[in-house]
Amino acid sequence: MTVATVVGATVVLAGCAPAADDGGSVCEAAGPALEQTSTELLQVTEPHELTGGTLLEGPTFHDDGSLFVVDVMAPAGEAKVLRIDVEEASAEQVFTDETSAFTSAQFHPSDGRLYLTDFLGGDVLSITPDGEDPQAHFTGAVEGVAMLPDDIAFAPDGTMFVTDTRGMDGPGWETPGRVVRIGVDGSASVLADDLPSPNGIVFDEEDAGLWVAQYNANRIDYFALDEERTRVVSAYPAIHVDGGIGRIDSTAVDAEGNIYQAFHEKAEIVVIAKTGEQIGVIRVPGEGLESATNIAIAPGTTDGYLVVSGPAGGFVHTFEAYGEGIRQSNGG
Repeated sequence: MTVATVVGATVVLAGCAPAADDGGSVCEAAGPALEQTSTELLQVTEPHELTGGTLLEGPTFHDDGSLFVVDVMAPAGEAKVLRIDVEEASAEQVFTDETSAFTSAQFHPSDGRLYLTDFLGGDVLSITPDGEDPQAHFTGAVEGVAMLPDDIAFAPDGTMFVTDTRGMDGPGWETPGRVVRIGVDGSASVLADDLPSPNGIVFDEEDAGLWVAQYNANRIDYFALDEERTRVVSAYPAIHVDGGIGRIDSTAVDAEGNIYQAFHEKAEIVVIAKTGEQIGVIRVPGEGLESATNIAIAPGTTDGYLVVSGPAGGFVHTFEAYGEGIRQSNGG
C-alpha cells in the first residue's frame, strides 16, 4: 500500500454516536491521524564546516528520560554523542573523539552502557551515559571481511545483531551486505549475507525475528530465527517501500508490532502494520530538511521523537506514535 491511499484521510474514527440535534453522528478520534505533520522540538546541530553537513541518528532514551542522539558528520573534537532534555528542549555534548563516525546508538538491555556503531572504524564501542570509559566491544574483520556497521538490534540476553551495510554506494544488484551476530562474549559470525546494503534492523515485538531494511532495495525483509537466535530459519521480502529518490534507513517497532520506516533523502516516516498495510505517515515540514533517519518512542507512552537533518541543520521533531514505546522503538 502506498502513501496515496491515505492522503485523503485525516483521523482514525471510532465510537460514533447519533447527534442529539440534527440526526448526524458524533465521532471521537481514536489514535493519531493517518497522515500527520511532525512538530519541531529543537535544533540540535548546525552543518559542520569541516565535513560539509550534519546528520543526526540513533535517538534512544535513557532510563532517566533523557534522549541520546549521535551526529554522524561531527568532526574530531565536536559533539558526536549528545544528550537532549526533551522537557527543557535543550542539548549538551556527551562524547567526542578523534576518529569515529557513529551511525547508531542503543542502550544495552542490562549493563546500562550506550553502544555505538563506528562506521569509519568498523567497530562497536560503548560508553557510560556520562560519556566516560569508552570500550571496544567488537573490532576487526568478520570472517575475513571488515564491517561497515550501521544499526544495532539487541536480543534480551545482550546478543547484538548488526547490519553491515557494505555496498551502499554501489548499484542495488550488487549484494555484499551482511547481518552480523555478536555474542555476549564478543565473538562474531555472519547471520546472513548476499544482501543489498542492509541498514535498519530491529526485533519484532516478541523478540522472535528481525525486520531488516535493505537500503539498496527499498524493501524490508523478515528473518525468522531459531530459539537460540543463532541462525535464520526463514527469510523473505515482507514489505516493499516507495522511496522515490530516497532510500530506506533505520527501522523501529512499537508495542503493537507496527513498523516505523525512516528514510535517507526523504523527510518522512512511514508506519506499516506487521501484516503489511500502511497505517500512517509522518511528514516533516520545513525547508532544508532532507533525511528523517530514525525515531524513538518514550517507553510506555505514545510520545514519538524523530531526528531529521539537511542543509538547515539537525533537528528533533515530535509526533504521536501509533503504539506505545518499547525497547524495539528506542534506539538502533
